[in-house]
Amino acid sequence: MVDTADHVAFRDHLVESGWLRRTSVDGVVGRTAPFVAVERGIDAVVTRAGADQDATVLRFPPLFPRESYLRTDYLASFPNLSGSIHTFEGTDRDAVALLAQQAAGEDWGLSLVTTDLMLVSASCHPSYELFAGQLESDAVRLDIEGWCFRREPSPDPARAQAFRQREFVFIGTPDGAQAHRDEWVTRGLAVMAELGLPAVSDVANDPFFGRAGRMLAANQIEEVLKIELLVPLYGADSPGTALVSSNCHRDHFGVNFGITTPDGEIAHTACVGFGIERIVVGLVRHHGPRIEDWPMPVREALGL
Repeated sequence: MVDTADHVAFRDHLVESGWLRRTSVDGVVGRTAPFVAVERGIDAVVTRAGADQDATVLRFPPLFPRESYLRTDYLASFPNLSGSIHTFEGTDRDAVALLAQQAAGEDWGLSLVTTDLMLVSASCHPSYELFAGQLESDAVRLDIEGWCFRREPSPDPARAQAFRQREFVFIGTPDGAQAHRDEWVTRGLAVMAELGLPAVSDVANDPFFGRAGRMLAANQIEEVLKIELLVPLYGADSPGTALVSSNCHRDHFGVNFGITTPDGEIAHTACVGFGIERIVVGLVRHHGPRIEDWPMPVREALGL
């Protein structure tokens, strides 16, 4: 277990060395010029890694339809991480009451109502509704990037509440989905090596909520559905931090979104996700806060 003091010390180091700006809320930070420059470099490295995928490029905003969100089952699995969009739809009199609640330090959120929007939890989630019905081929590949939200306040700079994921997604046959997941474990390790990061792969599980969630997590590990690429950020004796995750969803999204292959079978899906901000943080941890001191092959890979 990593001591929270280690998280605070590393976060403060990133702030003091000019990589991040803190806000009043843990896990919500401002990214500075060097951070953004390295982010762009990582995007370029990942783009090259998937250049042969002939993937359809999709870029989504950080929110998507509530109805589509519910079909992902994310609320059932991770209610504690979810984010819903609310707004005010009252009368002038209701607005006066809301402002009075706010002035009195009361919970004025009770005066808001839910909308038809949710915050995106994984960048691939908004894509599945676009492919409802019968696919035109056995293998649809997507290049997706977007902002995600997970309600996990933490001083750990590698665990933000708002973060970007770059994903390559497969929708199609079961064998194709499995091959996609396995192939991207290898490709992900190659990306980490190109960046000079000492990554290892390990079978993992998602942090499912509650008693039923513990059963889902155990099944996920037993069936080897999730493989993470871990990089040490807090010493050799601490658990590595997942910078890349490669996942096989089986027919979960195919069933929930009514996606079938050309022969009428339920489609299977798989994805690999690169945590852009986490990779930046990993680079600073392993190569230091001065980009000019980073190994030349790493700087060349990032275009710096």
